[in-house]
Amino acid sequence: MFMSRKPKVLSIWVPLQISWNCSLITLYSNISNNLNNSTMSLGYAEKLSYIEDVGKVGMVEILDPPHILHQKIELLARMIQKSKHLVVFTGAGISTSCGIPDFRGPKGIWTLQREGKALPEASLPFHRAMPGITHMALVELEKAGILKFLISQNIDGLHLRSGIPREKISEIHGNSFLEKCPSCGDEYTRDFEVETIGLKETSRKCSSAHCGKKLRDTVLDWEDALPVKEMNAAEKHCKMADVVLCLGTSLQITPACNLPLKCIRGGGKIVIINLQETPKDKKASLVIHERVDKIIRGVMAFLNLRIPPFVRIDLLQTILTRGYSGDKKYVNWSIDITSVHGKRAPLPFVKSVEVFFPECENMKDAVLDKQPFHLKRRTARNTKPFDALLNLNFSDGCKYSTTQIKVPVDFEVPIVTLKNEKDSIFAKLRRRAINNPFCGQTAIVERKPKLVSRNEVIVYALVTNIRWYESANDFEGGIMCNGNMKRVKLVKGGWGTSRKRSKGSVHRQ
Repeated sequence: MFMSRKPKVLSIWVPLQISWNCSLITLYSNISNNLNNSTMSLGYAEKLSYIEDVGKVGMVEILDPPHILHQKIELLARMIQKSKHLVVFTGAGISTSCGIPDFRGPKGIWTLQREGKALPEASLPFHRAMPGITHMALVELEKAGILKFLISQNIDGLHLRSGIPREKISEIHGNSFLEKCPSCGDEYTRDFEVETIGLKETSRKCSSAHCGKKLRDTVLDWEDALPVKEMNAAEKHCKMADVVLCLGTSLQITPACNLPLKCIRGGGKIVIINLQETPKDKKASLVIHERVDKIIRGVMAFLNLRIPPFVRIDLLQTILTRGYSGDKKYVNWSIDITSVHGKRAPLPFVKSVEVFFPECENMKDAVLDKQPFHLKRRTARNTKPFDALLNLNFSDGCKYSTTQIKVPVDFEVPIVTLKNEKDSIFAKLRRRAINNPFCGQTAIVERKPKLVSRNEVIVYALVTNIRWYESANDFEGGIMCNGNMKRVKLVKGGWGTSRKRSKGSVHRQ
């Protein structure tokens, strides 16, 4: 159980143990209907249950005075610098800058509901939300060997998307974009929201050999126990921690809010960064009242660590299917542009596909504007191989409006399977996107013929977004630390202060 008592529910449930990101759970049909909308309304949040006891809502936001704030930033930076086992515990407050509303703040969902006010609208579909400054700073701290473990109460999936290794994170309330096999334990990260919540069966099966069991979502319902594996890892690292840094959480919901306290017995310290007071403030060695992003940006500057840009890479596949006509004179062929998660899975980042045949003057071009994207053609059997050019028009929330890929159309099924190392492909695409951020880069990840069905599947990786957190303008004026203005300059490998980089703070792209 999540709480000592079960609140009264007037209509449908809402998992109180999950921070506000839970309110971004929708029915699968709502996701499909909103893929092409410029904004995704949060009106469905009105369907969530009214709960009598939700703790404090509408709490007053507190801001530390500037001169105090600078001192606290330096103190926190030094604590992190000296830390041997830093653990970070995150809540909804780190995702507000990503366009995801919080829960109990002055404009939080529960606060607005209690006041009878209209709910806010998200500027982007949930599945296109990008990590913020804090998410990417934590990635850099992990790469530098400083951050040892991350515990998240959020279900928005932004920590995993940002690049935190799966083995170094416990998502104790689940992940809206993650499915898990209850039999073999394999996990599947999706680019769309999983259609169910409450650890229910989804419409997909495990693809591991000798398994094939139905997958389940990972987001908790009221009566669902906290995941044992995630909780065990979280408790273990909190007990080992010399610093537990709590970011953007009201620390009201049990038992999750008690995890940071487990470091105290071993001599560890708790630091809380939140705009409102929390019940655990008296237990903390340092409490900072300010927006998390602002504090973390200052800490990273003090530590001489850059905040890397976020490059979003999405996958899709094309399926070329061939078959001879009855008289063997023609080839009936088709191209499907689908999700790598299956033909029936949504492809949320593609709005439409324009198909061109520049090498075949007599072949008619096409516009595919409805999923599933399917093109069917007939060609003479002796036609030479040619390329079909696909203009992929991206949906709202993507930085680039369109990009182009080539699909080779060859009526002789190739016998060679190409499978590139995905991590290597992704690393190259990220570098290209950072160096040339004005076009949507693409690369082939896998090409696999299916000789029996005469199909050929090609998996493409595409850069659909890039977000920068540092620029020359951010640093020309310097950064305030310790009450003084520290000048910064561009150094090899990224932005940093004029101090020499320490060995442990080298950035790995």
